[in-house]
Amino acid sequence: MTNSTINLKTAPGHQVLAAAGKKMLRPGGKIATETLFAWADFKPGETVLELAASFGYSSIALARRFGVKVVGVEKNPASVARARDNIAAAGLTDRVEIVEGDIFHLDRISQQFDWVLAEAILTMQSPSGKAKIVSGICDRLKPGGKFLSHELLVRNREAEIHQALSEVIRVNATPLSESDWIAVCQNAGLQVEKCQTGLMGLLNLQRMLEDEGFVGTVRILWNVLSKPQMRDRVLAMRRVFQKYDRDLGYIVFCAQKPF
Repeated sequence: MTNSTINLKTAPGHQVLAAAGKKMLRPGGKIATETLFAWADFKPGETVLELAASFGYSSIALARRFGVKVVGVEKNPASVARARDNIAAAGLTDRVEIVEGDIFHLDRISQQFDWVLAEAILTMQSPSGKAKIVSGICDRLKPGGKFLSHELLVRNREAEIHQALSEVIRVNATPLSESDWIAVCQNAGLQVEKCQTGLMGLLNLQRMLEDEGFVGTVRILWNVLSKPQMRDRVLAMRRVFQKYDRDLGYIVFCAQKPF
């Protein structure tokens, strides 16, 4: 995603940040994702279904780091083609597969998995969309399999924050409270066994340095400051994040399908 391929005035916020060079677009950053991995303690040969796999980078990283077998679901055909090229270049065609598919139709995948991983996906869905996706996730898990999730959390003033986020991000972002995220899982037949929340530092300078590194952070700042339309969008998002910094956060949880 580059500045020349999107309309910076109207594009969703995550596309604007990606065009600025930001690679980590999850509300809790690397530290939250690493918490999920520590809980999982993946074993070589276990199977993982990753939702919205994009170019396959995280699927490749999972296979390399933990020796698991990964199937990634991605809707965009161009992203699927690029992901498959990346997997071939990494020499991991025997352990990583990207399938073209819709996360709302996981029933089209016949296999069941030890793990399903979804990060920063459910927040952008309506209540009915959240319920449908999580129900599909439950169906794709083996008995005793587990769902790893990393999403945006809201603590207070939900309606006000939903409206502010939707206006600035240009997507109908609907983060939930901790109890409501747990309820979404329970309603789909999953039992949350571990849960952790923290501050949302997506555009916090210290968090950016941790997630993107010094060179990456400098590149992002240069892109934002040197491109007026991008600067306006990013600063508008940052103002909303700062205004609601006590009420916005991240949540990671691990939910199990009953045996």
